Amino acid sequence: MKKILSLVIFVLTMLNFAQAAEQCNALVITGHPAYPPVAWGSDGKIVGASPELVMKIAKELKVEKVSSVNFGSWEKAQEAIADGRADVIFGIYKDQQRLTYMNYIEPPYMLDPVSIVIRGGEQIKFSDWADLKGLKGVTNLGESYGNQFDAYIKANLTVARSKGVAQAFEQLLNKQADYLIIGTYPGKMEASRLKILSKIQFLPKPVVTADMYVAFSKKSKCYLGLKDGFSAGIKKAVASGEVSRLMEVADKQFYQ
Repeated sequence: MKKILSLVIFVLTMLNFAQAAEQCNALVITGHPAYPPVAWGSDGKIVGASPELVMKIAKELKVEKVSSVNFGSWEKAQEAIADGRADVIFGIYKDQQRLTYMNYIEPPYMLDPVSIVIRGGEQIKFSDWADLKGLKGVTNLGESYGNQFDAYIKANLTVARSKGVAQAFEQLLNKQADYLIIGTYPGKMEASRLKILSKIQFLPKPVVTADMYVAFSKKSKCYLGLKDGFSAGIKKAVASGEVSRLMEVADKQFYQ
């Protein structure tokens, strides 16, 4: 009897997965509009290494249509995931608050170092987080740097939130802040684009190095049918070096 019951449960489970997969013939994906080469906005879409990875995996899983949408800011991209207007977000760190409305795909697909940036010609001592106490910091609205550093910022530091990376750099250069917290990759690219690399300096020690994930909205009908396939696809892309290749291609694309 137990064997029959187990078989029935297995069959029902597989039918549920099959039905979920059949329901998901289209995905809306989104990400950070200013985080090259990981992701950036272009012509109303999010392009870069991460959306390329997600679209490649979705294609392998026979998803018929994948629409990349730029919702205007990193904060609004997360809001679109929270309310179900988007199915998938990429380049996202894991934290407790986001776990309430996102299903993360394991494993992460890359490590992302985060830098402290200061004005050129100036010095601050930075060997650990406590060195930032008493200073004024700035970072982009909607950014999270993991549960531990987020909690430390809230309890111990003074960090303002800017409406966009360009504004954050402007606040730093205008001496409204003593330091800027930003992802190392997009920070250097955006500084190059703004032609301010000579006016700033990235401190050598990362303030954190965080895992980047692909995550599904908890309101997406596609999660159950695609989660295992996405997990396998990410493992394969990391092991084969495909993620690194996509980053190199995106880096060149951004500078064209």
